This record gives sequence, structure tokens and C-alpha cells, in this order.
Amino acid sequence: MFYEPEKRDRAVLPHDPFKAIVAPRPVGWITSMSARGEINLAPYSFFNAVGSRPNMLMFSSEGHKDSIAFIEETGEFVCNLATWDLREQMNETSAPMARGQNEMVRAGLAPAPSVIVKPPRVAASPCALECKMTQIVALHDIAGAPVDCHVVFGQVVGVHIDDRFVKNGILDTAAMRPIARCGYAGDYAVVDSLFSMLRPER
Repeated sequence: MFYEPEKRDRAVLPHDPFKAIVAPRPVGWITSMSARGEINLAPYSFFNAVGSRPNMLMFSSEGHKDSIAFIEETGEFVCNLATWDLREQMNETSAPMARGQNEMVRAGLAPAPSVIVKPPRVAASPCALECKMTQIVALHDIAGAPVDCHVVFGQVVGVHIDDRFVKNGILDTAAMRPIARCGYAGDYAVVDSLFSMLRPER
């Protein structure tokens, strides 16, 4: 099967498989704060690390949502690790809410203070990355038309890790059971086991 994205046969593929192909995708559970101190917590499945020297990550928002607006105002955010144990709360924070309404309160999540940035982190999350925004890129399509998609890049300036998950100096990712998006409405995966392969030396 081959198709051009805007011309796919909807009788054969009624739902766009793009998100199911690019999967699993880590969930960026982003806390941001407005200049007035309003708190926003929202999950983004277009999210990933983009560099390690220095530690940098990105998330993308389809639409100019509160996360983007707040980060534009303050230049700071926190990425909280979304896990199996927090899946229901993470999903609850995806609900549409008016600006200024706190998703942490809606989901029954306690905040914890950050050290370097002002937005709080999710206290129950086993890891959180405090970030300073480096740039926000508004995307365009190949014809140069804006597509209302905004990519936030951030540098990690502080790292929180629950000590229970550090074993012999290594973070036990599988023990934290992070969740990931897998395309279509409501499809997720959980990481609860790992396998290793070493890179070829030559």
C-alpha cells in the first residue's frame, strides 16, 4: 500500500495511521505558569529528547494552547514523567479547560516546588525535568503556509529523580513504568521491560 497523506482512500483507511506508525511516542506532561501565576498541566504526545550536550527536549502543540502562551510569557516549564500509576490523572489533564483553571486541581494531583524554575512539578511523578525555553518555532508546510503547530525547545536546567528507582547508579526505567502514545484514540503502551543491544565497534 502507498498513498499520499492528503489523498488516502478513506474507505480503506478511515483513520489516519500516521500516529500509529510513529509509535510509541513518549508523553511530555508539561507544567507551565503564566506571568500572573496561573498553572497549566497538559500531556503532549509529540514530545522527545533532542540532545544530550546539553540536555535538551521538545514538545509540539497543534494549536496555540495555554502551555504555549504561558511559556511564551515566562520562558520556563517542567516535564513530568507520565507513568502507569498516573495514567488516569494524566488523561484527566488532557480535558479542555478555560485559561486559568488548574488541571492539577482537576486531576487531584499535588504540586511540588521546583528548584530553578517557577512552574511546579507533579509531586507523584518519579522524575521531572525543569526546563528553560530556548526557542518556539511556528511550523509551515512545504508551500510555506502556517499550520498552527508550535514546537517548544527547552534546555534542562534541573532534574528530579525518586531515589527508589536508582539502582547501582542506573535509573531503572522499567520499574517506573512510563507510558507512551501509540496512535488512534486512546491507544497507549507501558514500558515495563527492557532488552539491550550493544553498538557495533566497527
